[in-house]
Amino acid sequence: MKKIVKKFFNIYKKYEEIINYLIIGVLSTIVSLATYYILVYTVLDPKNAIELQIANIVSWVFAATFAYVANRKIVFKSKDKNIKKEAAKFYGARIITLLVDMLIMFVTVTLLHWNDKIMKIISNIVIIVLNYLFSKLLVFVKKEVDS
Repeated sequence: MKKIVKKFFNIYKKYEEIINYLIIGVLSTIVSLATYYILVYTVLDPKNAIELQIANIVSWVFAATFAYVANRKIVFKSKDKNIKKEAAKFYGARIITLLVDMLIMFVTVTLLHWNDKIMKIISNIVIIVLNYLFSKLLVFVKKEVDS
């Protein structure tokens, strides 16, 4: 049992960033989906294109805010002192993926009349991958220390 735990720990340490990102991605997705589903099952009608996008945007705001804090502290362990600039880059990248999400939902739900709940899950998978790439390559870039 001790060997299995050690092996698991070694794998975790080797892939810590990706594993933590996936965990935070799943939690962000849960925040997004929970917010979306609460809205469309209570106050907004997903068959109305505007209300569909309102639900989408509100769920994005909740998920992006959760994701920024969690990614900064847990995944990328950012020490950047310029939090405003970092947050601006993060939200800017997330706005791009929000637009991708809105496009996916508009085309598949509004135009093609596919199931909005299923398409929201599929869209979120695409968004998780894009968000990781943006976060890793543009937002939480580790600065090299001069020796």
